[in-house]
Amino acid sequence: MTLNQLEEYLNGNCKGRKKAVKSAVLEQNFHISGNELRRRVNRLRKKKRPIGSGPEGYFYAATAAEVYSTIRQLRAMADGLNAAIHGLEDSLEQFGEEAGNGTG
Repeated sequence: MTLNQLEEYLNGNCKGRKKAVKSAVLEQNFHISGNELRRRVNRLRKKKRPIGSGPEGYFYAATAAEVYSTIRQLRAMADGLNAAIHGLEDSLEQFGEEAGNGTG
């Protein structure tokens, strides 16, 4: 499956949040892993394609509100990752002089 095929499928069959499709269905239909699906969705988003997502699955956004909803979801995920990174950085204090050299 190419990026264009995924985009065409979502745009043709999953236009709007109400027609979202679960990741597992896309994985099965296109014979790819969940990780590969997420990579491809990410690439499409970087190419300015309005691929939305939520608990109901992936969809081709039909409105700006659907795009904003996905942006809010992604920002919340990024905030969680940043909090985990900061926690790990702070945990380095317990390693003393070893911290920062990456050799453990």
